Amino acid sequence: MEAKVKNTSKYSGDMKLKKSPYEAEDIRKMISEIRILLTDSGKTISDETVLEAIEEHIFSGVKSGCCNHRENIALIHRIFLSLRKEMDILQPYIDDTTISEIMVNGKDNVFVERKGKIERLPVSFDSTEDLEELIRRIAAAVRREINELNPIVDARLSDGSRVNAVYKNVALNGPILTIRKFPDKVMTMEDLIENETLSPELATFLAKLVKAGYNCFVCGGTSSGKTTLLNVLSQEIPSWERVVVIEDSAELQIEQVDNIVRMECRSANVQGKGQVDMSQLVKASLRMRPDRIIVGEVRGAETEALLNALNTGHSGSMSTGHANSIDGMLKRLEALYMQAADFPVDAIRSQITEGIDIMIHMSRMRNGSRKIMEIAELNGIEDGRIVLNRIFDHEAGWMGDGLIHKEKLRLAGLEEEEG
Repeated sequence: MEAKVKNTSKYSGDMKLKKSPYEAEDIRKMISEIRILLTDSGKTISDETVLEAIEEHIFSGVKSGCCNHRENIALIHRIFLSLRKEMDILQPYIDDTTISEIMVNGKDNVFVERKGKIERLPVSFDSTEDLEELIRRIAAAVRREINELNPIVDARLSDGSRVNAVYKNVALNGPILTIRKFPDKVMTMEDLIENETLSPELATFLAKLVKAGYNCFVCGGTSSGKTTLLNVLSQEIPSWERVVVIEDSAELQIEQVDNIVRMECRSANVQGKGQVDMSQLVKASLRMRPDRIIVGEVRGAETEALLNALNTGHSGSMSTGHANSIDGMLKRLEALYMQAADFPVDAIRSQITEGIDIMIHMSRMRNGSRKIMEIAELNGIEDGRIVLNRIFDHEAGWMGDGLIHKEKLRLAGLEEEEG
């Protein structure tokens, strides 16, 4: 019998079985047999004991001699992950702090985003059924169900990571699983400066806007860094204020505020009951005496509730939305508002300009970095259109004379420094 390996770290998570004599059905059978063997012991079992059981099973098997040492180690690791790790073969990448997103496109195509760049992993699931089983376990852990009748699941893992899964009957290339990981370390303004997302001068300017109570809205495309910037800006909120945070999936980490209320949307159960949407939570927040309301992202009818809240005296509130530019976001806010209320466009634009002071647009660059592309101040309505005072542009730098409306800065006792 070959020497057994007692240390789990000696099994590489990057090993993919190639041309193994074991078929997927063989591996599933071995996993089932070992699970039964371990369960029958009735004892709390350590990782080392599980490894010994797997090694004994593998090396005593009829086909063990058909595999070389590398293939046997890869097989042991594969079975160990299935038995002991919640996320199966994805667990090593869940644990890797340099990875921000995991994308599984069917059983054979696994990608990750590492430090802003997407790369393909040399791993695959043994079968579509194994990937489906992992997705069902994830859904079950958050009391959700995924099947042909309910083919889409959005959920949050215990560590805060966001999960989206799509069943094979609507995903043509097999079950799809996307995991956006929750960062262990809270990003700071200094981190954004180091990453060249913004300059020290721009950081100082934005920090003063937040402290002074300007209502800020961050927009940008997918994975442009909107939530990260919102989280960093939220750290500038004075510690003595009462803050209500509303999110679809909890991501924001506001640690300096003691008087904080955190609310998260809830999806309907399998009977279609129990849904609590963002619009309901925004309306509920108004009865909680908030100084500021932070809404993670608006993408629907909750826009009307948010703009109403911003127009009722909650200075310093913030939110984000998907758009390719500030002008595009303003048009999208109008459209989203109309989903909830049949208001004249002029009235909606008035709500937007009265409720939002500052618009910030972010973008993900080709090299994977995130940049603040533009900052503009909303300056009322002229000839039926929203007037923008462009303050900053990524290419041109500081523009014009800076802020037009400086009352909040003066009331807060903060001298304005721009450019």
